[in-house]
Amino acid sequence: AGGTAGQQVSALGEDDLAGLLSGLREVPARQAGTLGVPRTAPRSLEALRRMAAHAAEQLGKADEFDPARMAQLAGPAAAQLAAQPNTAVLVHHGLTADHLVIGADGRVRGVLGWGEAVIGDPAEDIASLARAVRSPAAVRAATLAGYGARPCLRGLWLARCDTVIRLAERLEGRDDTPLPLLRTELRHAWEAILLERVTEFRDDAAGGPAEEP
Repeated sequence: AGGTAGQQVSALGEDDLAGLLSGLREVPARQAGTLGVPRTAPRSLEALRRMAAHAAEQLGKADEFDPARMAQLAGPAAAQLAAQPNTAVLVHHGLTADHLVIGADGRVRGVLGWGEAVIGDPAEDIASLARAVRSPAAVRAATLAGYGARPCLRGLWLARCDTVIRLAERLEGRDDTPLPLLRTELRHAWEAILLERVTEFRDDAAGGPAEEP
C-alpha cells in the first residue's frame, strides 16, 4: 500500500514530521554506516540552479512556469546555501507523497520506503517534505527538529530546482511521472515562506534554531 500525503498535514502532523527528522538526526552516522547504510556527498546547489534556470525557460515557453521566479536564487545566494561540512546525518531520502501515511486528522501515521536511506545531506529530507506536504509545513517541521535557517532554505531550494527540472523533463518525454503529480509538487515547493524574507545568514553551520516560518 502507498502513502496518503494528498491529505493535509495538521499542526500535530508537523510535530510528527519534526519527530521523524529529529530521530534521524540522532542516529550516530558511524553506527548507521556499520549497518551498511551508504554515505553520499551533498549535491551542488549552484549546479542544480543552473540546470533549473535552463529548465525554467523551457517551462516558460510551455506556459507552465514563470522563469523570472528563478531570479530569487542568484549565484551568491546559492553559494551561501552550500552544504556545510560535518553535517551528514541519516537521511530517509524518499519522503515523497506515496511514502507518507497521513490520517484523516492530519497526523503522520507511518513512513514507508526506507530502502533508499543514506548518510548524507539533511536538506534532502526537507526538500522531499516541501514537495510532499508544502514548503511552509516542511520548514516548520525542520525548525521544530532543531535545524537552522541555512539547511531549511537549502532544502527549500533543492525542492524548487528539482521540481522545475523534473517537470521540464516530463514535458520533453524524458520522465514518465504523471503530470498532475509533478505540477502539484512544483506548486508545493514554490509556496512562499516567511523565513525567506527574514533570514540574514550567519555562521550557523551547527544548525542552530531558525526563525519561526
